[in-house]
Amino acid sequence: MNLLDCVDLRKHFPVGGGSWLASAGGRRRAMLHAVDDVTFSIGKGESVGLVGESGCGKSTLVRLITRMLDLTAGDIVFDGRNIGYIPARLFPQSPFRPKIQMVFQDPTDSLNPRHTAFDTIAEPLKRLARVTEREELARRVMDAADKVGLPPELLPRYPHQLSGGQKARVGIARAVSMSPALLVLDEPTAALDVSVQATILKLLADLKSRLGMSYLFVSHDLNVVRMLCDRVIVMYLGRIVEQGPTETLFRSPAHPYTQALVKSIPVICGHPDEREVLAGEPQSPINPDPKVCRFFGRCPRQRDRCRTEEPGLREIRPGHEAACHFA
Repeated sequence: MNLLDCVDLRKHFPVGGGSWLASAGGRRRAMLHAVDDVTFSIGKGESVGLVGESGCGKSTLVRLITRMLDLTAGDIVFDGRNIGYIPARLFPQSPFRPKIQMVFQDPTDSLNPRHTAFDTIAEPLKRLARVTEREELARRVMDAADKVGLPPELLPRYPHQLSGGQKARVGIARAVSMSPALLVLDEPTAALDVSVQATILKLLADLKSRLGMSYLFVSHDLNVVRMLCDRVIVMYLGRIVEQGPTETLFRSPAHPYTQALVKSIPVICGHPDEREVLAGEPQSPINPDPKVCRFFGRCPRQRDRCRTEEPGLREIRPGHEAACHFA
């Protein structure tokens, strides 16, 4: 049984306070399709990367999974139970809440400047685990700090007294203090110096092996995803266009959008292939035509069929799916 199964997830936002658009069948309400019919799973102990350009729906999808947003449609089955029906405003009281934790992109912005490192790590323990006894709270905070390599002498310090790497460790310690089954990492190293990034990534890999957590790793850095993840999901304009094992997807990308992403990876030495520049403009995510491929207009492989029939995900090799008629 998978730890997480997302089935036909949709999240549509009304545009302009309820605007209406003219169509052949009459007027339609203007809706931004941030996430559309997204289906994927994460196994127990598995690390899955989520990639795609800005605006593709990654952040919205993460907010749905962590139950910060209510679904428009679909199911989120976590550890055998459907949690998608639980309203976002009530999920903090759910027994599933401690099992899904998140590490945010910018450690500075995600830490309360008035809380010490100790207070930050202790907060979820007090709110979610209901730990009130002082000695037990201190023990669990120290244990979380030790797991991420945060020295005890740094616990009384405030965020402005910590380096970027130390603040990142505080954010990770706050998440792992609850012993989560699923850790969602939203660009956890993007705001850090390159030298610090490697240390934090090594820490995350070590925590995964020691604690047996599953990761959903959101990133623009494909090299990081390739290093840390077992499988990769590629999104474009609210839909999954390709997903599969990491090495297979990087070695033999099937969707033209994934191919362009892989070719954009910087190569320090050697003779890289010529980068593929995608021409054209992305389609509007507002009431997109359900018959047209989302990548139509930018795709170097497009044909007339792509204008009249949107491709669905299909298996092109074991465990590897792509949403392209010509994959």
